[in-house]
Amino acid sequence: MISSQYVRHVSLKRENIDSFERYPFSLPSVRSLDILELHPKITFLVGENGSGKSTLLEAIAVSLGFNPEGGTRNFRFGTRASHSELNEYIRIAKGIRQPKDGFFLRAESFFNVSTEIERLDDAPSFGPPVIDSYGGRSLHEQSHGESFLALMMNRFGGKGLYILDEPEAALSPQRQLAVLCRIHDLIDDDSQFLIATHSPILMAYPDAWIYSCSQAGLSRVEYKKTEHYQITHDFLANPERMLQRLFERDG
Repeated sequence: MISSQYVRHVSLKRENIDSFERYPFSLPSVRSLDILELHPKITFLVGENGSGKSTLLEAIAVSLGFNPEGGTRNFRFGTRASHSELNEYIRIAKGIRQPKDGFFLRAESFFNVSTEIERLDDAPSFGPPVIDSYGGRSLHEQSHGESFLALMMNRFGGKGLYILDEPEAALSPQRQLAVLCRIHDLIDDDSQFLIATHSPILMAYPDAWIYSCSQAGLSRVEYKKTEHYQITHDFLANPERMLQRLFERDG
């Protein structure tokens, strides 16, 4: 099963890096990277803001031919060149099969993807409108969360490689559960996911591989040992006690 997945592993071309003291190589998750093995179904990158998980995810997506701001491999727009050079220093080991579909979702720049879809549909074309593949309704005319769901429910067609950067950003807990169901359906339809997330709901997907990006570097971790699960669990188990500890001013 491992050999037939779309992406098997990602490795860092350490011999080509002149210094690990400069960004993005100074990030602990990059500095410690040797080989990142990916699960044939779903792999999560988790960690604090600034830990490097999104930088690593972006580099993988760009190396695979996706637009840095998101979209399919056919999207070639650029609003602002903000991605790092890390993609030039990683090596992608692919499986024996090629995905029939693919998408790179970046929560922070999905607005730009939605604008590009409208620009493409305003141009003369002999084909159907691009927006038809996203549910037929302008993504700008929906809430952020609704547009994310429209993308996953309509544009993601299965047998694909889907790279998602914080897809939970605009989703309520109930909608995150809906996304989990959609991810499961797509995995059953021969898809592979790589997701950077803060959501303990999403990373609960059964048998997923979870990598923690921290000051100690990049390491595999069990779901219930992630900081995200532990903090959420402790808070919900006794919110009053947690709040009391947070708001204490003595010492």
